[in-house]
Amino acid sequence: MTKKIKWGIAGLGNIATKFAQDLTNVPEAQLVAVASSNMDRAQAFKQQFQAEKAYDSYDQLYRDADVAVIYIASLNQNHKEMTLAALAAGKGVLCEKPLGLNPKEVESMIAAAKKYDCFLMEGLWSRFNPTLQRAKQYIDEGRIGTTKFLYAEFSFYRLEIPATHRLMDPEKGGGVLLDIGVYPLFLAYYILGKPLKILARSQFGNTGVDVQTSMLLEYENAQAILYCGIANESDNNAKIGGTQGEITLHGMWHNAQSISLTQNKIKTTDEHPTTGNGFGPQIEEVNHCMSKGKKESALWTHKNALELANMVAQVALEIKRK
Repeated sequence: MTKKIKWGIAGLGNIATKFAQDLTNVPEAQLVAVASSNMDRAQAFKQQFQAEKAYDSYDQLYRDADVAVIYIASLNQNHKEMTLAALAAGKGVLCEKPLGLNPKEVESMIAAAKKYDCFLMEGLWSRFNPTLQRAKQYIDEGRIGTTKFLYAEFSFYRLEIPATHRLMDPEKGGGVLLDIGVYPLFLAYYILGKPLKILARSQFGNTGVDVQTSMLLEYENAQAILYCGIANESDNNAKIGGTQGEITLHGMWHNAQSISLTQNKIKTTDEHPTTGNGFGPQIEEVNHCMSKGKKESALWTHKNALELANMVAQVALEIKRK
């Protein structure tokens, strides 16, 4: 029988609920303990997902000897502090994206993981999506020739949310770039690598955070056009174009369930459905790393997380200048 990896969850909002739903469907994972600043919420979460323990203190979770790895699902501005505390307690950490608010925060978290010899990974679940991996396979096999163009967006309408909502609050790491712009930037990085130059423009809300951001990434022989926003609805498809064909990642591409390959005007579509909410492949990767004693994933390394953080920082600097 495979030894189960024992998990804790810190921060029990909507994303933690979706994660926990998928965690319970991974046979090699066991949810041992959960923590919130509110004990009623922690107890309700424990009962819902049949965890063994509930805490109203994150420190208690970090000190729990039965927990091997902690999923940090709190607000963006808490990621650094909570990750550093968990690593100092000797726990492995999967921290929801963005790993840090800026590259300096990410560097400090990576340094702490090395200091305490603990596993650390950014929770960028799209990296482990089977459909995105198939897209990369098509490209590596030369199925679309030389990649020349990538388009990706992540947008939905939420302008009616109050100024106190985390998306609108600059003190909570708000703004669409940090919250959802990470995804299209990730796809460009995953497919094309680091760009030579980034151009960006934003529209801002009343609280000063960006509510629409458009990005143009320049590569030596390719371009990527990216968009994130809460001002419009969208099918959120993504496209990757090459000299001999095109790949389409269908609907909410960051958790794509199907992919189309068009060559010589002939389209073929493959289905690659994930179970549950789509966090399963990411959870399985963490379990694998923890079971093998690895300190980082080979699929989404510390270097990858830092390079993506630097791309986000370049966009943030661009939109601040304009």
